[in-house]
Amino acid sequence: MQEICVIGGSRYFGKLMVERLLGAGHRVTVVNRGSTAPPAGAEHVVADRSDERALAAALGPRTFDAVVDQVCYTPVQAAIAARVFGGRTRRYVMTSTIEAYNPAGGAVPVHPEGVPVPEEAIDLASWPVHPDRPWHDMAYLEPHYGEGKRQTEAVFTHADGFAFASVRCAHVLGGGAQEFTGRLAHYVECIARGQEVVVHDGALPSVFIHYEEMAELMVWAAAADFTGPLNACSDGTLDVWALGAAVAAQVGREPVYQVVPAGQEASPFSFDRHFAMSNARAKELGFSFSHISDWLPGAIAEAVGVYSTSFSAV
Repeated sequence: MQEICVIGGSRYFGKLMVERLLGAGHRVTVVNRGSTAPPAGAEHVVADRSDERALAAALGPRTFDAVVDQVCYTPVQAAIAARVFGGRTRRYVMTSTIEAYNPAGGAVPVHPEGVPVPEEAIDLASWPVHPDRPWHDMAYLEPHYGEGKRQTEAVFTHADGFAFASVRCAHVLGGGAQEFTGRLAHYVECIARGQEVVVHDGALPSVFIHYEEMAELMVWAAAADFTGPLNACSDGTLDVWALGAAVAAQVGREPVYQVVPAGQEASPFSFDRHFAMSNARAKELGFSFSHISDWLPGAIAEAVGVYSTSFSAV
């Protein structure tokens, strides 16, 4: 049994991760701002993780075997966490994102098409950190999401007082009504209603992971001893055309596409650049992934069920 602190962890796969940690017999403390209660059995600490004094005061003398940070988006937040948790935990695991490889908003090299991107594509040891940028402003943060995550990982990489690992999460699907992003629901609704789905000409594939598999991986990562970044994605890739066909098979209606040139805005999961990660490192460390074909039909069925229920209630 371990003492584990989860920052965030009250929604989607984070909530499921907490439930599984509790089910495995660990003592779990969930830290959030109090808007959402954690699963039953977890201790709840209410604090704003961006307020250093308040966070340290709310934690009091608590120490942990591991911290799992689900909601760190900026180098400023990372620096606060590094100071508050330095000496409080032996291990710090941060949930990062495939968007870390997105060259938009930063100087990430464009990886060759068809070659899954490995973790070392980003040199965290030398990545520049700019805490003076307006990270508190959502108008700045949203278009710089990937860069924020890169700088966040870089701050933790240089932190003292704990071993650090980051898990770069692929696009997460599944969970039906829990899937708060609404990206899969977008395809279900558009195709079911015969509305146009906007896609890029020559859209390229990406990688995905089921929310239950992501929760399982985070539970594993909390107790593991690897450090540095780790890509998390199911085997196989999926492009927007295949996703549309899979949704169409369940709603009984063919997709209607509007094709736009690369560089223009399109529907979620339509990518005008190579956007696939390698999960080889996680496999070498002992984690076994499913194939996307194992769970995609079920994830779509859940989304269709939510759509059908909401549509019939109108």
